[in-house]
Amino acid sequence: MDFADILDQWERQKPVPAKAKKAGTPVEPSPEKRANPIDLWLRINGVHDKDAEAEEAGQSGAEKRRLLRAKKPGAVIDIHGLTRDEAWEALERFFSESRGRGVEKLLIIHGKGNHSAGEAVLKRSVREFIERCPFAGESGQEKAASGGSGATWVLLKP
Repeated sequence: MDFADILDQWERQKPVPAKAKKAGTPVEPSPEKRANPIDLWLRINGVHDKDAEAEEAGQSGAEKRRLLRAKKPGAVIDIHGLTRDEAWEALERFFSESRGRGVEKLLIIHGKGNHSAGEAVLKRSVREFIERCPFAGESGQEKAASGGSGATWVLLKP
């Protein structure tokens, strides 16, 4: 039985007319006494609580993210010298392959834009890509020793 079946069953149940109550015929439970279909479905199928599992393992969600931020990247890509379109295609392949391999943290080296006239093109493109990518999570600027504002780290969503 799935949730749709439970909802259909719920909708088929009709309130008992007042006449039937007075006549002494068997009466269905009142709406207040009927099982809530959501509760019934949850009792049958159970619930998977990822936050509770992390806490049972001794780590809160915030602690896990802190550890991931401190972790070294599992994959690195350098897109220096690429055009915006070439960089976008390279990032799509890189993210897809990295996610397939189970990598949790990525490093994108895009440069600081010192050779660009005006704003750094690749840096802006990387930021835009991360915002649109469905499996890109938290991101930030790398430490100065690892590239500073010329590199961006990204945590991939599981």
